Amino acid sequence: MTRAAAYFLLFTVLLLAGPTYAQQASPATDGKPKKEKAKKLTRKEKKELQRQALIEAAKQNRQLTEKDREMSEAYFVDGVKFLLLEDYNKAQERLLKAYQLNPNNAAINYKIAETNLLTGNLKDAANFAQAALRIDAKNPYYYLLLAQIFSTQKQYDEAAKVYVSLVHDVPDSKEYLFNLADLYLQQGKLNEALTAFDEAEKEFGPLDEVSFKKQQIYLKQNNLDKALQEGEALIAANPDEVRYVLAQAEMYAANNRLPDAIRVAQKALRQDPDNPQAHMILADAYRQQGNTAESEVQIKQAFESPGLNIDQKVRILVDYLKQLPNPAIEKTALELADITTRVHPKEPKAYSVAGDVQLLANKKAQARDNYLRALRFDNSHYKIWQQVVSIDAELAQTDSLLRHTSQALELFPNQAVFWFYNGVGYSFAKQPAKAVRSLEQGRKLTTDNPELSAQFDTQLGDVYHELKEYDKSDAAYQAALTFDANNAQALNNYSYYLSLRGKDLPRAKEMAGKLVKQFPDNDTYLDTYAWVLYKLKDYSGARQQLEKAIKTSKDGTVLEHYGDVLFQLGDAAGAVEQWQRARKAGGTSTQIDRKIKDRKLYE
Repeated sequence: MTRAAAYFLLFTVLLLAGPTYAQQASPATDGKPKKEKAKKLTRKEKKELQRQALIEAAKQNRQLTEKDREMSEAYFVDGVKFLLLEDYNKAQERLLKAYQLNPNNAAINYKIAETNLLTGNLKDAANFAQAALRIDAKNPYYYLLLAQIFSTQKQYDEAAKVYVSLVHDVPDSKEYLFNLADLYLQQGKLNEALTAFDEAEKEFGPLDEVSFKKQQIYLKQNNLDKALQEGEALIAANPDEVRYVLAQAEMYAANNRLPDAIRVAQKALRQDPDNPQAHMILADAYRQQGNTAESEVQIKQAFESPGLNIDQKVRILVDYLKQLPNPAIEKTALELADITTRVHPKEPKAYSVAGDVQLLANKKAQARDNYLRALRFDNSHYKIWQQVVSIDAELAQTDSLLRHTSQALELFPNQAVFWFYNGVGYSFAKQPAKAVRSLEQGRKLTTDNPELSAQFDTQLGDVYHELKEYDKSDAAYQAALTFDANNAQALNNYSYYLSLRGKDLPRAKEMAGKLVKQFPDNDTYLDTYAWVLYKLKDYSGARQQLEKAIKTSKDGTVLEHYGDVLFQLGDAAGAVEQWQRARKAGGTSTQIDRKIKDRKLYE
């Protein structure tokens, strides 16, 4: 085969091929790695290349020689090769040389247009694409490229005109009516889109996808009857396709035609008894009708199906979460959460959302168990670890708290909250030295969070007191109160510990009084205030506060304090009676047995 013949064969193949060259990732023909792309030409340089090409082309008033044709074809082939390799600068250079030799070749104009489109030079892309069409008005690919160029520039009206010309002027191009209809939909030209779809259906017959799109158009036009007609036609044409039945039921439900929605959804269940979407439609329809019992039956059946995927179930449970705590829905929410974990036993999302539901239903231990199951599948979720350790702390389960905070700190050593709870755990365990180490370490990580720093300071005040490092304890409480003068824990514990030490009692009275004013019915705060008054020898005032406290408290410390106050007021019998109650309740001082035995106050 001669060199010219070889080029002509390749050239012919390229002309017959579609417009997807630039989108295909083809390797170089010699199998070598792709070369580094050339430096991108400036817009000025591109303009100059094209200007030169047009000048040269204008000079070509003579008929092409065989040599010119061969060279043009060679440049064209090279240009297409570089276009495939995404080396657009070299592609443009070669294609323009081909154009200089043969400006009236439609394929060359087409490829130059495509190259300009890919490099963002849309104006020149349009010019060359239009030139290609003028030369060959029967090639559908030229129309498609020009329509794409106009669409990229958001010139949708021009793009639509191109599609109209393509459909009417090029034989066997009716399939592009669908492109035209979609373009009209992009512009919100609903009637024009319907006309295009109707014309397509005349050519190709009823099509499911077209019916769906026509339904959406009718719904946007508030023409429900037409939309429903399309749905009925789909069902009639596809009697075994339950998805069309479900779509019709959803349409009825969305338009508040609940009896029809229920009727059609039940029809779907007769075809597919376990279909979760049908159960969901029924659940929602019955709920809107006020039939709560039947709605719950349907939604539970939907949740029993693995066909309702985990993400759908999570979204539904999140809707329940937004309504909790609410006794009216709590039982259903808990049952759905249990079903979710049973049906999806390997999904961490299932356990996580179940834990959220149980936590809001005040089932903390169960919630923690589900959070831990979620972490066994995926331990990377910081917020789930936070929920676990906070529940441990609320339940005062020291061993669990220390174990879980240690595990969390291995994964998140720079998260202050886990150091905080670790410190709390050691405080519960009566290991204040270890508690201080964890709390001080965590506090260093709170420089940008003063609220969290204050929580650390409050806790440090407690553990430094346990270590009898009173200056550090006082400084920590003062730091916490500097940030928030109404910090209840700091006000209570600081004033109480000052009273135990008999130090700065006027300030202790001020803090405890402030706290009781804010929380007049809190027995713990009443006891603290009473004990400060006791230390100030205001026994009557202390008795008044303690008598309020014991109305709700059975705490041994409160009862013992009440006995001490009664003894100071001369009521030894009453004191012994309260001391005996305190010993029975537990949590008293080490002197309680001596007080009862000797009927005497020991401090």
